[in-house]
Amino acid sequence: MSVQPTDSSAVHGGQGQPGPVTTVVIQQPQVGGGKLVCNREGHRDWSSGLFSCTDDVKKCMMAWMCTECVLADISKRTGENVCVPFCIPGGLVAIRARLRTLGGIQGSICQDYLSLYCCYFCALCQMHRELDHMGL
Repeated sequence: MSVQPTDSSAVHGGQGQPGPVTTVVIQQPQVGGGKLVCNREGHRDWSSGLFSCTDDVKKCMMAWMCTECVLADISKRTGENVCVPFCIPGGLVAIRARLRTLGGIQGSICQDYLSLYCCYFCALCQMHRELDHMGL
């Protein structure tokens, strides 16, 4: 017949100090429970329309006169490398999609592409205004 010690000091070699505790993980924890952080479709519209260029004439003139500066600024403010719109095909569409995602703005990549393809400067101005609206 075997006798199991009940005193913790007997279990840990008579030192009176608890030994290391081993935890066995049976199921890995999941970040966020596998759920979306926000609604996939977005919850709001753009703060200004695509053709609201005259709402901020300064940004409109910057887009016309120094397009590269505006592109670099938009890239930086969305957390992307400033070379993305210049060196990566479709990079500006990706940045516009990222901006929509960050702001919870409704839309699709197809709409982003068409906005930039058909109304390039208006889309740049809209993105620039939206970053100001979002406080980025």
